[in-house]
Amino acid sequence: MAHRFKTPQTTYIGKNALLSAERDICRLGSKALIVIGKSMIKQGYADMLVTMLGKNSIDSVNFSEITGEPTDKMIEQGLTLYQNENCDFIIGFGGGSPLDAAKAIGILAGSSHKISHYNGKEITHAIPPLVAIPSTAGTGSEATPFTIITDTKNEIKMLLKGDPLMPDVAIIDPLFSMQMPRKVTVATGLDALTHAIEAFTSRKAFSESDLFALSAIERIFVNLPAAVKDGRDENAREQMAIAAYEAGVSFCNSSVTIVHGMSRPIGALFHIPHGLSNAMLLAECLSYIADGAYDRFAVLGRKVANADAADDDKTASGKFISAVSDLCKTCGVPSLGEYGIDKQKFLAAADKMASDAIASGSPANTRKPITKEDILQIYNNLWKE
Repeated sequence: MAHRFKTPQTTYIGKNALLSAERDICRLGSKALIVIGKSMIKQGYADMLVTMLGKNSIDSVNFSEITGEPTDKMIEQGLTLYQNENCDFIIGFGGGSPLDAAKAIGILAGSSHKISHYNGKEITHAIPPLVAIPSTAGTGSEATPFTIITDTKNEIKMLLKGDPLMPDVAIIDPLFSMQMPRKVTVATGLDALTHAIEAFTSRKAFSESDLFALSAIERIFVNLPAAVKDGRDENAREQMAIAAYEAGVSFCNSSVTIVHGMSRPIGALFHIPHGLSNAMLLAECLSYIADGAYDRFAVLGRKVANADAADDDKTASGKFISAVSDLCKTCGVPSLGEYGIDKQKFLAAADKMASDAIASGSPANTRKPITKEDILQIYNNLWKE
């Protein structure tokens, strides 16, 4: 069976990647809408980008109104600015939210529909040229044709997808993540780990996606604790930036599974940051599904959890899941209760969340067959003593 392998058209990785990408960025249009995180403005990186564009006679306007994870209303606001300013290409610069928002604004720039129209549909129409410059090491949005936008009316996180959403240029420069706060480092790093684990254990995994997934998992286990301990550790930041990109490439090609399917409804209803809700679910979900893919989890156990040839696959899998749990504890991931979520409200919403999880399609990619009842059981397990 032939596999289709997708990556951004052009990627620049490493120190000074933005400056190296100058020619490729500036050929995309005459005026850019820069969808940017406020921290990038405060740290002076917005000025760096605007100056580079101006030197090439490229005009630009900043849109920095993405507060938290992007919603349909924020996207409409960005579209209005794009149209009023006569922009012809888009640059997403910041965390996963600005990058996701940049893609969604692009969807509407080439359409007459509202963003909710595309929930569950494949996006095929052309969007403006797109540049993705991440400042966090986690979402992998710079390497995928996906975006997640909250539908505020229906209280769901929409996974929107289609080849036109793959960035034309991706820029992986660790400079932009050096001042990332500890909590963001944790949430985004564990998001990247979830991407890579799910990509490797997905039904749709294949040899090329495995290469990127395994590399990302190894980098994260070594470098995330170092980045959390000392955010000024340049090597750890660079390795995590690369790992997030690798994880993005891996799940872009082989898909996420049960964790993401269950995480999105939690985020939509209880407003927990996406990477953190993934981390809260990670060990519990992996424990539940491991018996459907002991061979795959055993590979990971031998890669990062000191499982050896004497361990059978079930034992090696258990060692990997224990290592994941330990990493989450080292990073200070709270339980739902510790985060402040009310148990009764959570369980009352569990049926809707389980339905939304199944409807997303992601749990179906899990090697162990997953039903709504399985998801309800895992949601309940999150509250066990």
